[in-house]
Amino acid sequence: MRVDFTPLYRSTIGFDRLANLLETVTQFDPTAPSYPPYNIEQLGDNDYRITMAVAGFGEGDLGVEVKEGVLTIAGKRGQTEEPKGRFLFQGIAGRAFERRFQLADHVEVKGARLENGLLHVDLARVIPEEKKARRISITNVKTAEPKVVEASVANAA
Repeated sequence: MRVDFTPLYRSTIGFDRLANLLETVTQFDPTAPSYPPYNIEQLGDNDYRITMAVAGFGEGDLGVEVKEGVLTIAGKRGQTEEPKGRFLFQGIAGRAFERRFQLADHVEVKGARLENGLLHVDLARVIPEEKKARRISITNVKTAEPKVVEASVANAA
C-alpha cells in the first residue's frame, strides 16, 4: 500500500520534513531486522526512554550517537575468547547491530546507561521559549491602554 502525500505538499509550507517522515513510516518493511529487541517508553509529558536488550555487550562494545536528528545505537563485540566447551544450543545472539531512531524536533538525548544487560537511553523534549505559548497585549486605539488577552499555540511541539 502506498499513500500519496502530494496534496499535503500543495497546501502546507515548511512541513516537508513531516511529510517525508510520514512517507517513511508508511513504507513498513516486515523483513527489516528486529535485533536487538527494544522498548520505547513515555515517562512523563516530555520524557522518554529507549530500552534495548544488549545481553553480552559491554560498555566498550556499544556506541550511542546523535546526528542531524537521528539517534544511532550500534553494537559490535570485540574479540572474545574461544568457548571452552561446545554449544549444544546458542540462543544469545552476539552479532553486530545498528538501530536508528528519527527524533522529533526539540528532542534531546539526556544520557545513556548500561544496567543488567539493558541499555537505557533517556530522551527529553525541550521546547525553546520562543515556541511556548505567550501573552500578547492588545492596545485600544481610543484609550491607548493595553488589554491583555490569552494567546496560545494549539500544539507547541
